[in-house]
Amino acid sequence: MNTNQRQAPRIVSSGWGKMEVHSLGRGRDFKLWPGGGRPWDWQETGTSHSPGIQVADVEELVAHGCRTVILGCGVFSRLKVMKETLDYLDAHGIETIAVDTKRAIRTYNEYLDRDRNHLLGGLIHTTC
Repeated sequence: MNTNQRQAPRIVSSGWGKMEVHSLGRGRDFKLWPGGGRPWDWQETGTSHSPGIQVADVEELVAHGCRTVILGCGVFSRLKVMKETLDYLDAHGIETIAVDTKRAIRTYNEYLDRDRNHLLGGLIHTTC
């Protein structure tokens, strides 16, 4: 696989309920990984603000080889992260950063600036 295919896509812009991701376009919430990503539809796994991000929400990121996962927990950090999810990521040796959306996007893009080929993943929620 060439290097370019392993780059996680850059988050170009964001606002309340919207985000633009390089090569993926615009959407509300996204799952991002080395080489791509897709919109994150909470209904797929029954996710809600509480209890929050579930193991099923991050399994795809692990499957795509992420070594660092940044969780954007909403503008006001209302999206929780289940302990089981953090334990699952830890068990897979994945560095996990769970912060408000603004910090998550800034941190995600900073990782890309430092090393475009870092096996970076993101799960970003753009409201609440």
